[in-house]
Amino acid sequence: MTGLEWILSSTLVVIYIVCVFTVCSLTFRKGHTALGFFGILLPFLWLIGAVLPPKPGSQYEAQEMTRRST
Repeated sequence: MTGLEWILSSTLVVIYIVCVFTVCSLTFRKGHTALGFFGILLPFLWLIGAVLPPKPGSQYEAQEMTRRST
């Protein structure tokens, strides 16, 4: 493996890990569990789940209601 391949591979791994801790967690908190699990294989599904409105009764919706009421 050349130096350039190593740098590009490492960059992609870092981007994936950042997405797991940010976009993936937001997708699960909004209640889109199917998009969260399938996003492991196709990460763009995490972006879709993060942009969609939260499902009723989801953790994200409860947190937003609490934040808005204070």
